[in-house]
Amino acid sequence: MSRIGKKVIELPAKVKLIVSGGGALSVEGPKGKLEWTLPKQISATIEGNHVSINRNSEDRKVRALHGLSRALVNNMVTGVSAGFVKDLEIQGVGFKAAVKGTIVDLNLGFSHDIHFPIPEGIKVTVAENTKIKIEGIDRQLVGQVAADIRAYYPPEPYKGKGVRYVGEQIQRKEGKTVQ
Repeated sequence: MSRIGKKVIELPAKVKLIVSGGGALSVEGPKGKLEWTLPKQISATIEGNHVSINRNSEDRKVRALHGLSRALVNNMVTGVSAGFVKDLEIQGVGFKAAVKGTIVDLNLGFSHDIHFPIPEGIKVTVAENTKIKIEGIDRQLVGQVAADIRAYYPPEPYKGKGVRYVGEQIQRKEGKTVQ
């Protein structure tokens, strides 16, 4: 049995989870609503404020989907109750960011500004021109937006300039020396 898959998911007080025919899940909470369909061999049962994810065979693929399905349902429950946040910071002289409507305007030392469209369901805020905060209820989407913004100028190892996650450690390299 999957160690992750057999863990029970506890529903917070204001979260409502509905399992309909065909394995369609709907999770609704104070922050919003998320929907997802379980794989065919996986089922979910609700007992009070606990949700358990079960599988109907011991096939290798089904065992892999068991833990994955439980993790995704748990992320949905966490997202609609508390939400997810990713923090980025920009380092470099003259590097800055600003939110203009539904676009994040990034000035990262290129000859042009980068205009990143903010997807539906994501909230982006910029503080001090260099600290970007990405919030949302879908964990995958929050992480993907953060990764996409970071990919425009990942931190480089010589001077440490670029867009990085808060708390990310960069391995610095020593530059060339003159002999």
